[in-house]
Amino acid sequence: MGDGLRYIGVAERRARLALRHRLAPRARVATPEAVADALLALHGSDPATVYLAIGARLADPAATVAQTDRALYEDRSLVRMHGMRHTVFVFPTESTAVVHASTGLAVAARERATLVKDMAKAGAPDAAWLKEVEESALAALARLGQATAAELAREEPRLREQFVYAAGKPYEGVHTVVSRLLRVLGVEGKVVRGRPLGSWTSSQFRWAPAPEHAELPLAQAQSELLRHWLTACGPATEADLKWWTGWKVTDVRRALTAIGARAVTLDEGTGYVVEDDVDAVPAPGEPWAALLPGLDPTAMGWQARDWYLAPELRPDLFDYSGNVGPTVWWNGRVVGSWAQRADGEIVWRILAGEDRGAGEGGGEGVGAEAKAAIEAEAARLASWLGTTRVTPRFRTPVEKDLVR
Repeated sequence: MGDGLRYIGVAERRARLALRHRLAPRARVATPEAVADALLALHGSDPATVYLAIGARLADPAATVAQTDRALYEDRSLVRMHGMRHTVFVFPTESTAVVHASTGLAVAARERATLVKDMAKAGAPDAAWLKEVEESALAALARLGQATAAELAREEPRLREQFVYAAGKPYEGVHTVVSRLLRVLGVEGKVVRGRPLGSWTSSQFRWAPAPEHAELPLAQAQSELLRHWLTACGPATEADLKWWTGWKVTDVRRALTAIGARAVTLDEGTGYVVEDDVDAVPAPGEPWAALLPGLDPTAMGWQARDWYLAPELRPDLFDYSGNVGPTVWWNGRVVGSWAQRADGEIVWRILAGEDRGAGEGGGEGVGAEAKAAIEAEAARLASWLGTTRVTPRFRTPVEKDLVR
């Protein structure tokens, strides 16, 4: 630690996480907008994750569903759209321009080129035809306000055109223009997900016109995104930043320089914080527990996770693609998992420390105080879920075992 940089250890990183991710009781907030603003991005690949992540951070979670529906579909202060790593997130609406320019445009160019190429290989109509259909579909969506793919295809029948994808390959399939085109328009920032067809746990969404936003220069957008994320999640390494954004390391370094980020020393090497964030952050003042959903932005926030997640726990908590399942937290570290059974009961299991036996779980045990706090959080979660049943989209070994 003799490089002259301030050292930020595990205890302080966990304190920052507790306060800035709104997980300690005194850091909880009143609205979904405040949660999204604190975290910048809520994973939206599993629709239930958005609501569960918000509910875990609200001072009064009873109105989680009603408030989140209002923010997403009435006020539109939150928007569900493609973002980093070609993944669907929920963002504050005022962040859409930054996300779109910093991460979406490059992906969008590749997606459109791939669609045009796939259609050409299949002998389908050309790019000019596709552009004409696209403009007609967007006009129809503007008239309707929001619509399913099938409803749009009724307005613009050419959307029903099909073409063979990867002919002769083991993964050959038949694609419909509407499904591929809507995906392209999503990453291009022209359409976003609207209301689901079913409840808040449904994965079947309508589509809606994207909120209007300014077109920002790439470098400016990347700098703004990095500043916001580092404010919420700093310190972080270059590798963390490259992984989370999906950028090249040269883009990460350019943005770090542009915002005047300060280097600090972490256990895994050099990390970065925003310029005015080098002072020590005290502990939140009281022990805390949390039950976070699969794909929660805290559990998925960094590439290097040993400071809050013991490596021994990963096989139980992640699926084969690297998606984290539901996690139980105690004072800034993952100690177990939870699940909801068919009868609505919230069940949980401690995987850390002496609860698994000597030498397992990283050696940090969980005592009676933690278990009482976790039980209270389970009751808090069950009270606002009520009769709703939630099954994670990405199942993990321990979650499957808990619901047997």
